[in-house]
Amino acid sequence: MTEKLFNDFPPVTTQQWEDQIEKDLKGADYEKRLVWKTPDGLKVRPYYREEDVKELSHRVRTKENNNWLTRQTFVVADNPVETNRLVLDALNRGVESVGFRLQEDRVLSVEEMAVLFDGVCAPAVEVSFEGMTCAQPGTFYSFLAYLDSLGTEKQEVRARFSFDPIGDAFFKETQCVEEHLVTLAELVQAADTYQGIRIVAVPGYKWQNMGSGVVQELACSIALAQEYKDVLMANGISREDAVGTLHFHMGIGLHYFLEMAKFRAARALWEERTAQDMSIHAVTSFWDQTGYDMYVNLLRGTTGAMSAAIAGVDSMEVLPFDSVLTNNGTDQSSRLARNIQIVLKEEAGFNKVVDPAAGSYYVENLTASILAEAGKMSEEILAKGGFREAEASEWVREQIKATRERRLQGLASGRQVVVGINKYPDPLGKAPEGLNALPEEKWQRASADFEKMRLKTEQAEKVPVVFLLTFGNLTMCRARAQFASNFFGVAGFKVVDNNRFASVEEGIAAAQASGADIVVACSSDEEYAQAVPEIHKALSKQAVVTVAGEPACKEDLMAAGITHFIGVRSNLLETLLHYQKELGL
Repeated sequence: MTEKLFNDFPPVTTQQWEDQIEKDLKGADYEKRLVWKTPDGLKVRPYYREEDVKELSHRVRTKENNNWLTRQTFVVADNPVETNRLVLDALNRGVESVGFRLQEDRVLSVEEMAVLFDGVCAPAVEVSFEGMTCAQPGTFYSFLAYLDSLGTEKQEVRARFSFDPIGDAFFKETQCVEEHLVTLAELVQAADTYQGIRIVAVPGYKWQNMGSGVVQELACSIALAQEYKDVLMANGISREDAVGTLHFHMGIGLHYFLEMAKFRAARALWEERTAQDMSIHAVTSFWDQTGYDMYVNLLRGTTGAMSAAIAGVDSMEVLPFDSVLTNNGTDQSSRLARNIQIVLKEEAGFNKVVDPAAGSYYVENLTASILAEAGKMSEEILAKGGFREAEASEWVREQIKATRERRLQGLASGRQVVVGINKYPDPLGKAPEGLNALPEEKWQRASADFEKMRLKTEQAEKVPVVFLLTFGNLTMCRARAQFASNFFGVAGFKVVDNNRFASVEEGIAAAQASGADIVVACSSDEEYAQAVPEIHKALSKQAVVTVAGEPACKEDLMAAGITHFIGVRSNLLETLLHYQKELGL
């Protein structure tokens, strides 16, 4: 039976596929139509076949199992008793890795450690400390002293510290203090009897939150990690201990397969450079979070967590859906964030299969491409002296800035979609309380420009009204009305839709009665030539007359004084900002 089936469907060669594609394209450019580019320039072909993986040489070093740890991070404020209450509650609800985020220069005493860990069995839980600096390393020593006071078996301790003096200097655009690198080596030596403690964090997620692509995030991470290895070895740490104290704190973006491939490439590249395993903690990207329509962040967190889980990270944190507004999340948002991972484990069984993407023609080729390009970029960073040299740091900033601008331009033009922000906006949605008072660092997100624009609309004395004057061809007028409704809804304008007027005259009368600020003509191209000048003559003194589409008669319409057109090629953000300015917002 099987043989008969395959005889009925003979093999198709790659050349046959290509010939058919060229035929179907009818002369259109293959590269422009079917090959797309990632934010940092990787070309992705429309399909891959078995022959595309035969020559690939990379090897992904996988774990023995895929049981990643579910982490939740808590901001340590002035009340460690309350933080401890939250920690105990989270541990009872499925958390396996507890993160503590300290404000800069905050040092925890041994007594405060005892309060934070009251009721917590330290060996049973992985702990992580963020906000550590080599200028103030006291929290690290307090933690060791606390463990000693308990008599904890050293081989049972699992802890991560975020000491990163070189990275801190890069992100603050200052010079790394050489004394801090000496201190870093001392910290590694102090923990040398604890095999489960890692001191140095490589913050890939920070590059991602700047708007980098997957190649840049990985390249910067690998280059910084190699720089730390060399620095530690120069300060008396063995190569094995230098590599063993590093851990990678990576971001999880929304490009599902690219993120999957990034983590796989990271393990392959790190093994290639060090012949050792990579410890990866992954956190969903703050860059992708939105302040409007925040519940959509739950879906973003879910797809991100899936890609990281399939790629085999060691621990993971899904940010609460309201992270734009809060530091710790609310009880509800934290619970939902935890449960995303728990569902992936307990119900979907993602922890039961190791590297399920292995062998996928598409993912394996993405992995190879990311590995190759990230390897080249990391070598270039090191060739320029690494992150302690101004030349290398400035070069990296320029590379990431260019990628960030490309990504923002893609959103502004509508080529890239953020659901609820530049497409499918909630027409009844309002800014959540506190959005207009966010500190500047929380506006460094992909959706920030759109959110600021919508806030401006909401804060205006009068929200602009957009009247959709639909007439003529039913299919075209409805299609263009839906497009216009989405277009102006992005700015928070009030849209008055209409099914279809029986005549242009009826539509004009209704538009006049509505008192709308903007009237959008919605019909077919063929009907615009005669109808739009009539609409413009009747309504242009009371409203901004706009045409939905780019009709062949556009030049004639412009000659008649009609200057406002919206279409799929319009720059969504620029056009809407222009309307706001024209209406005095």
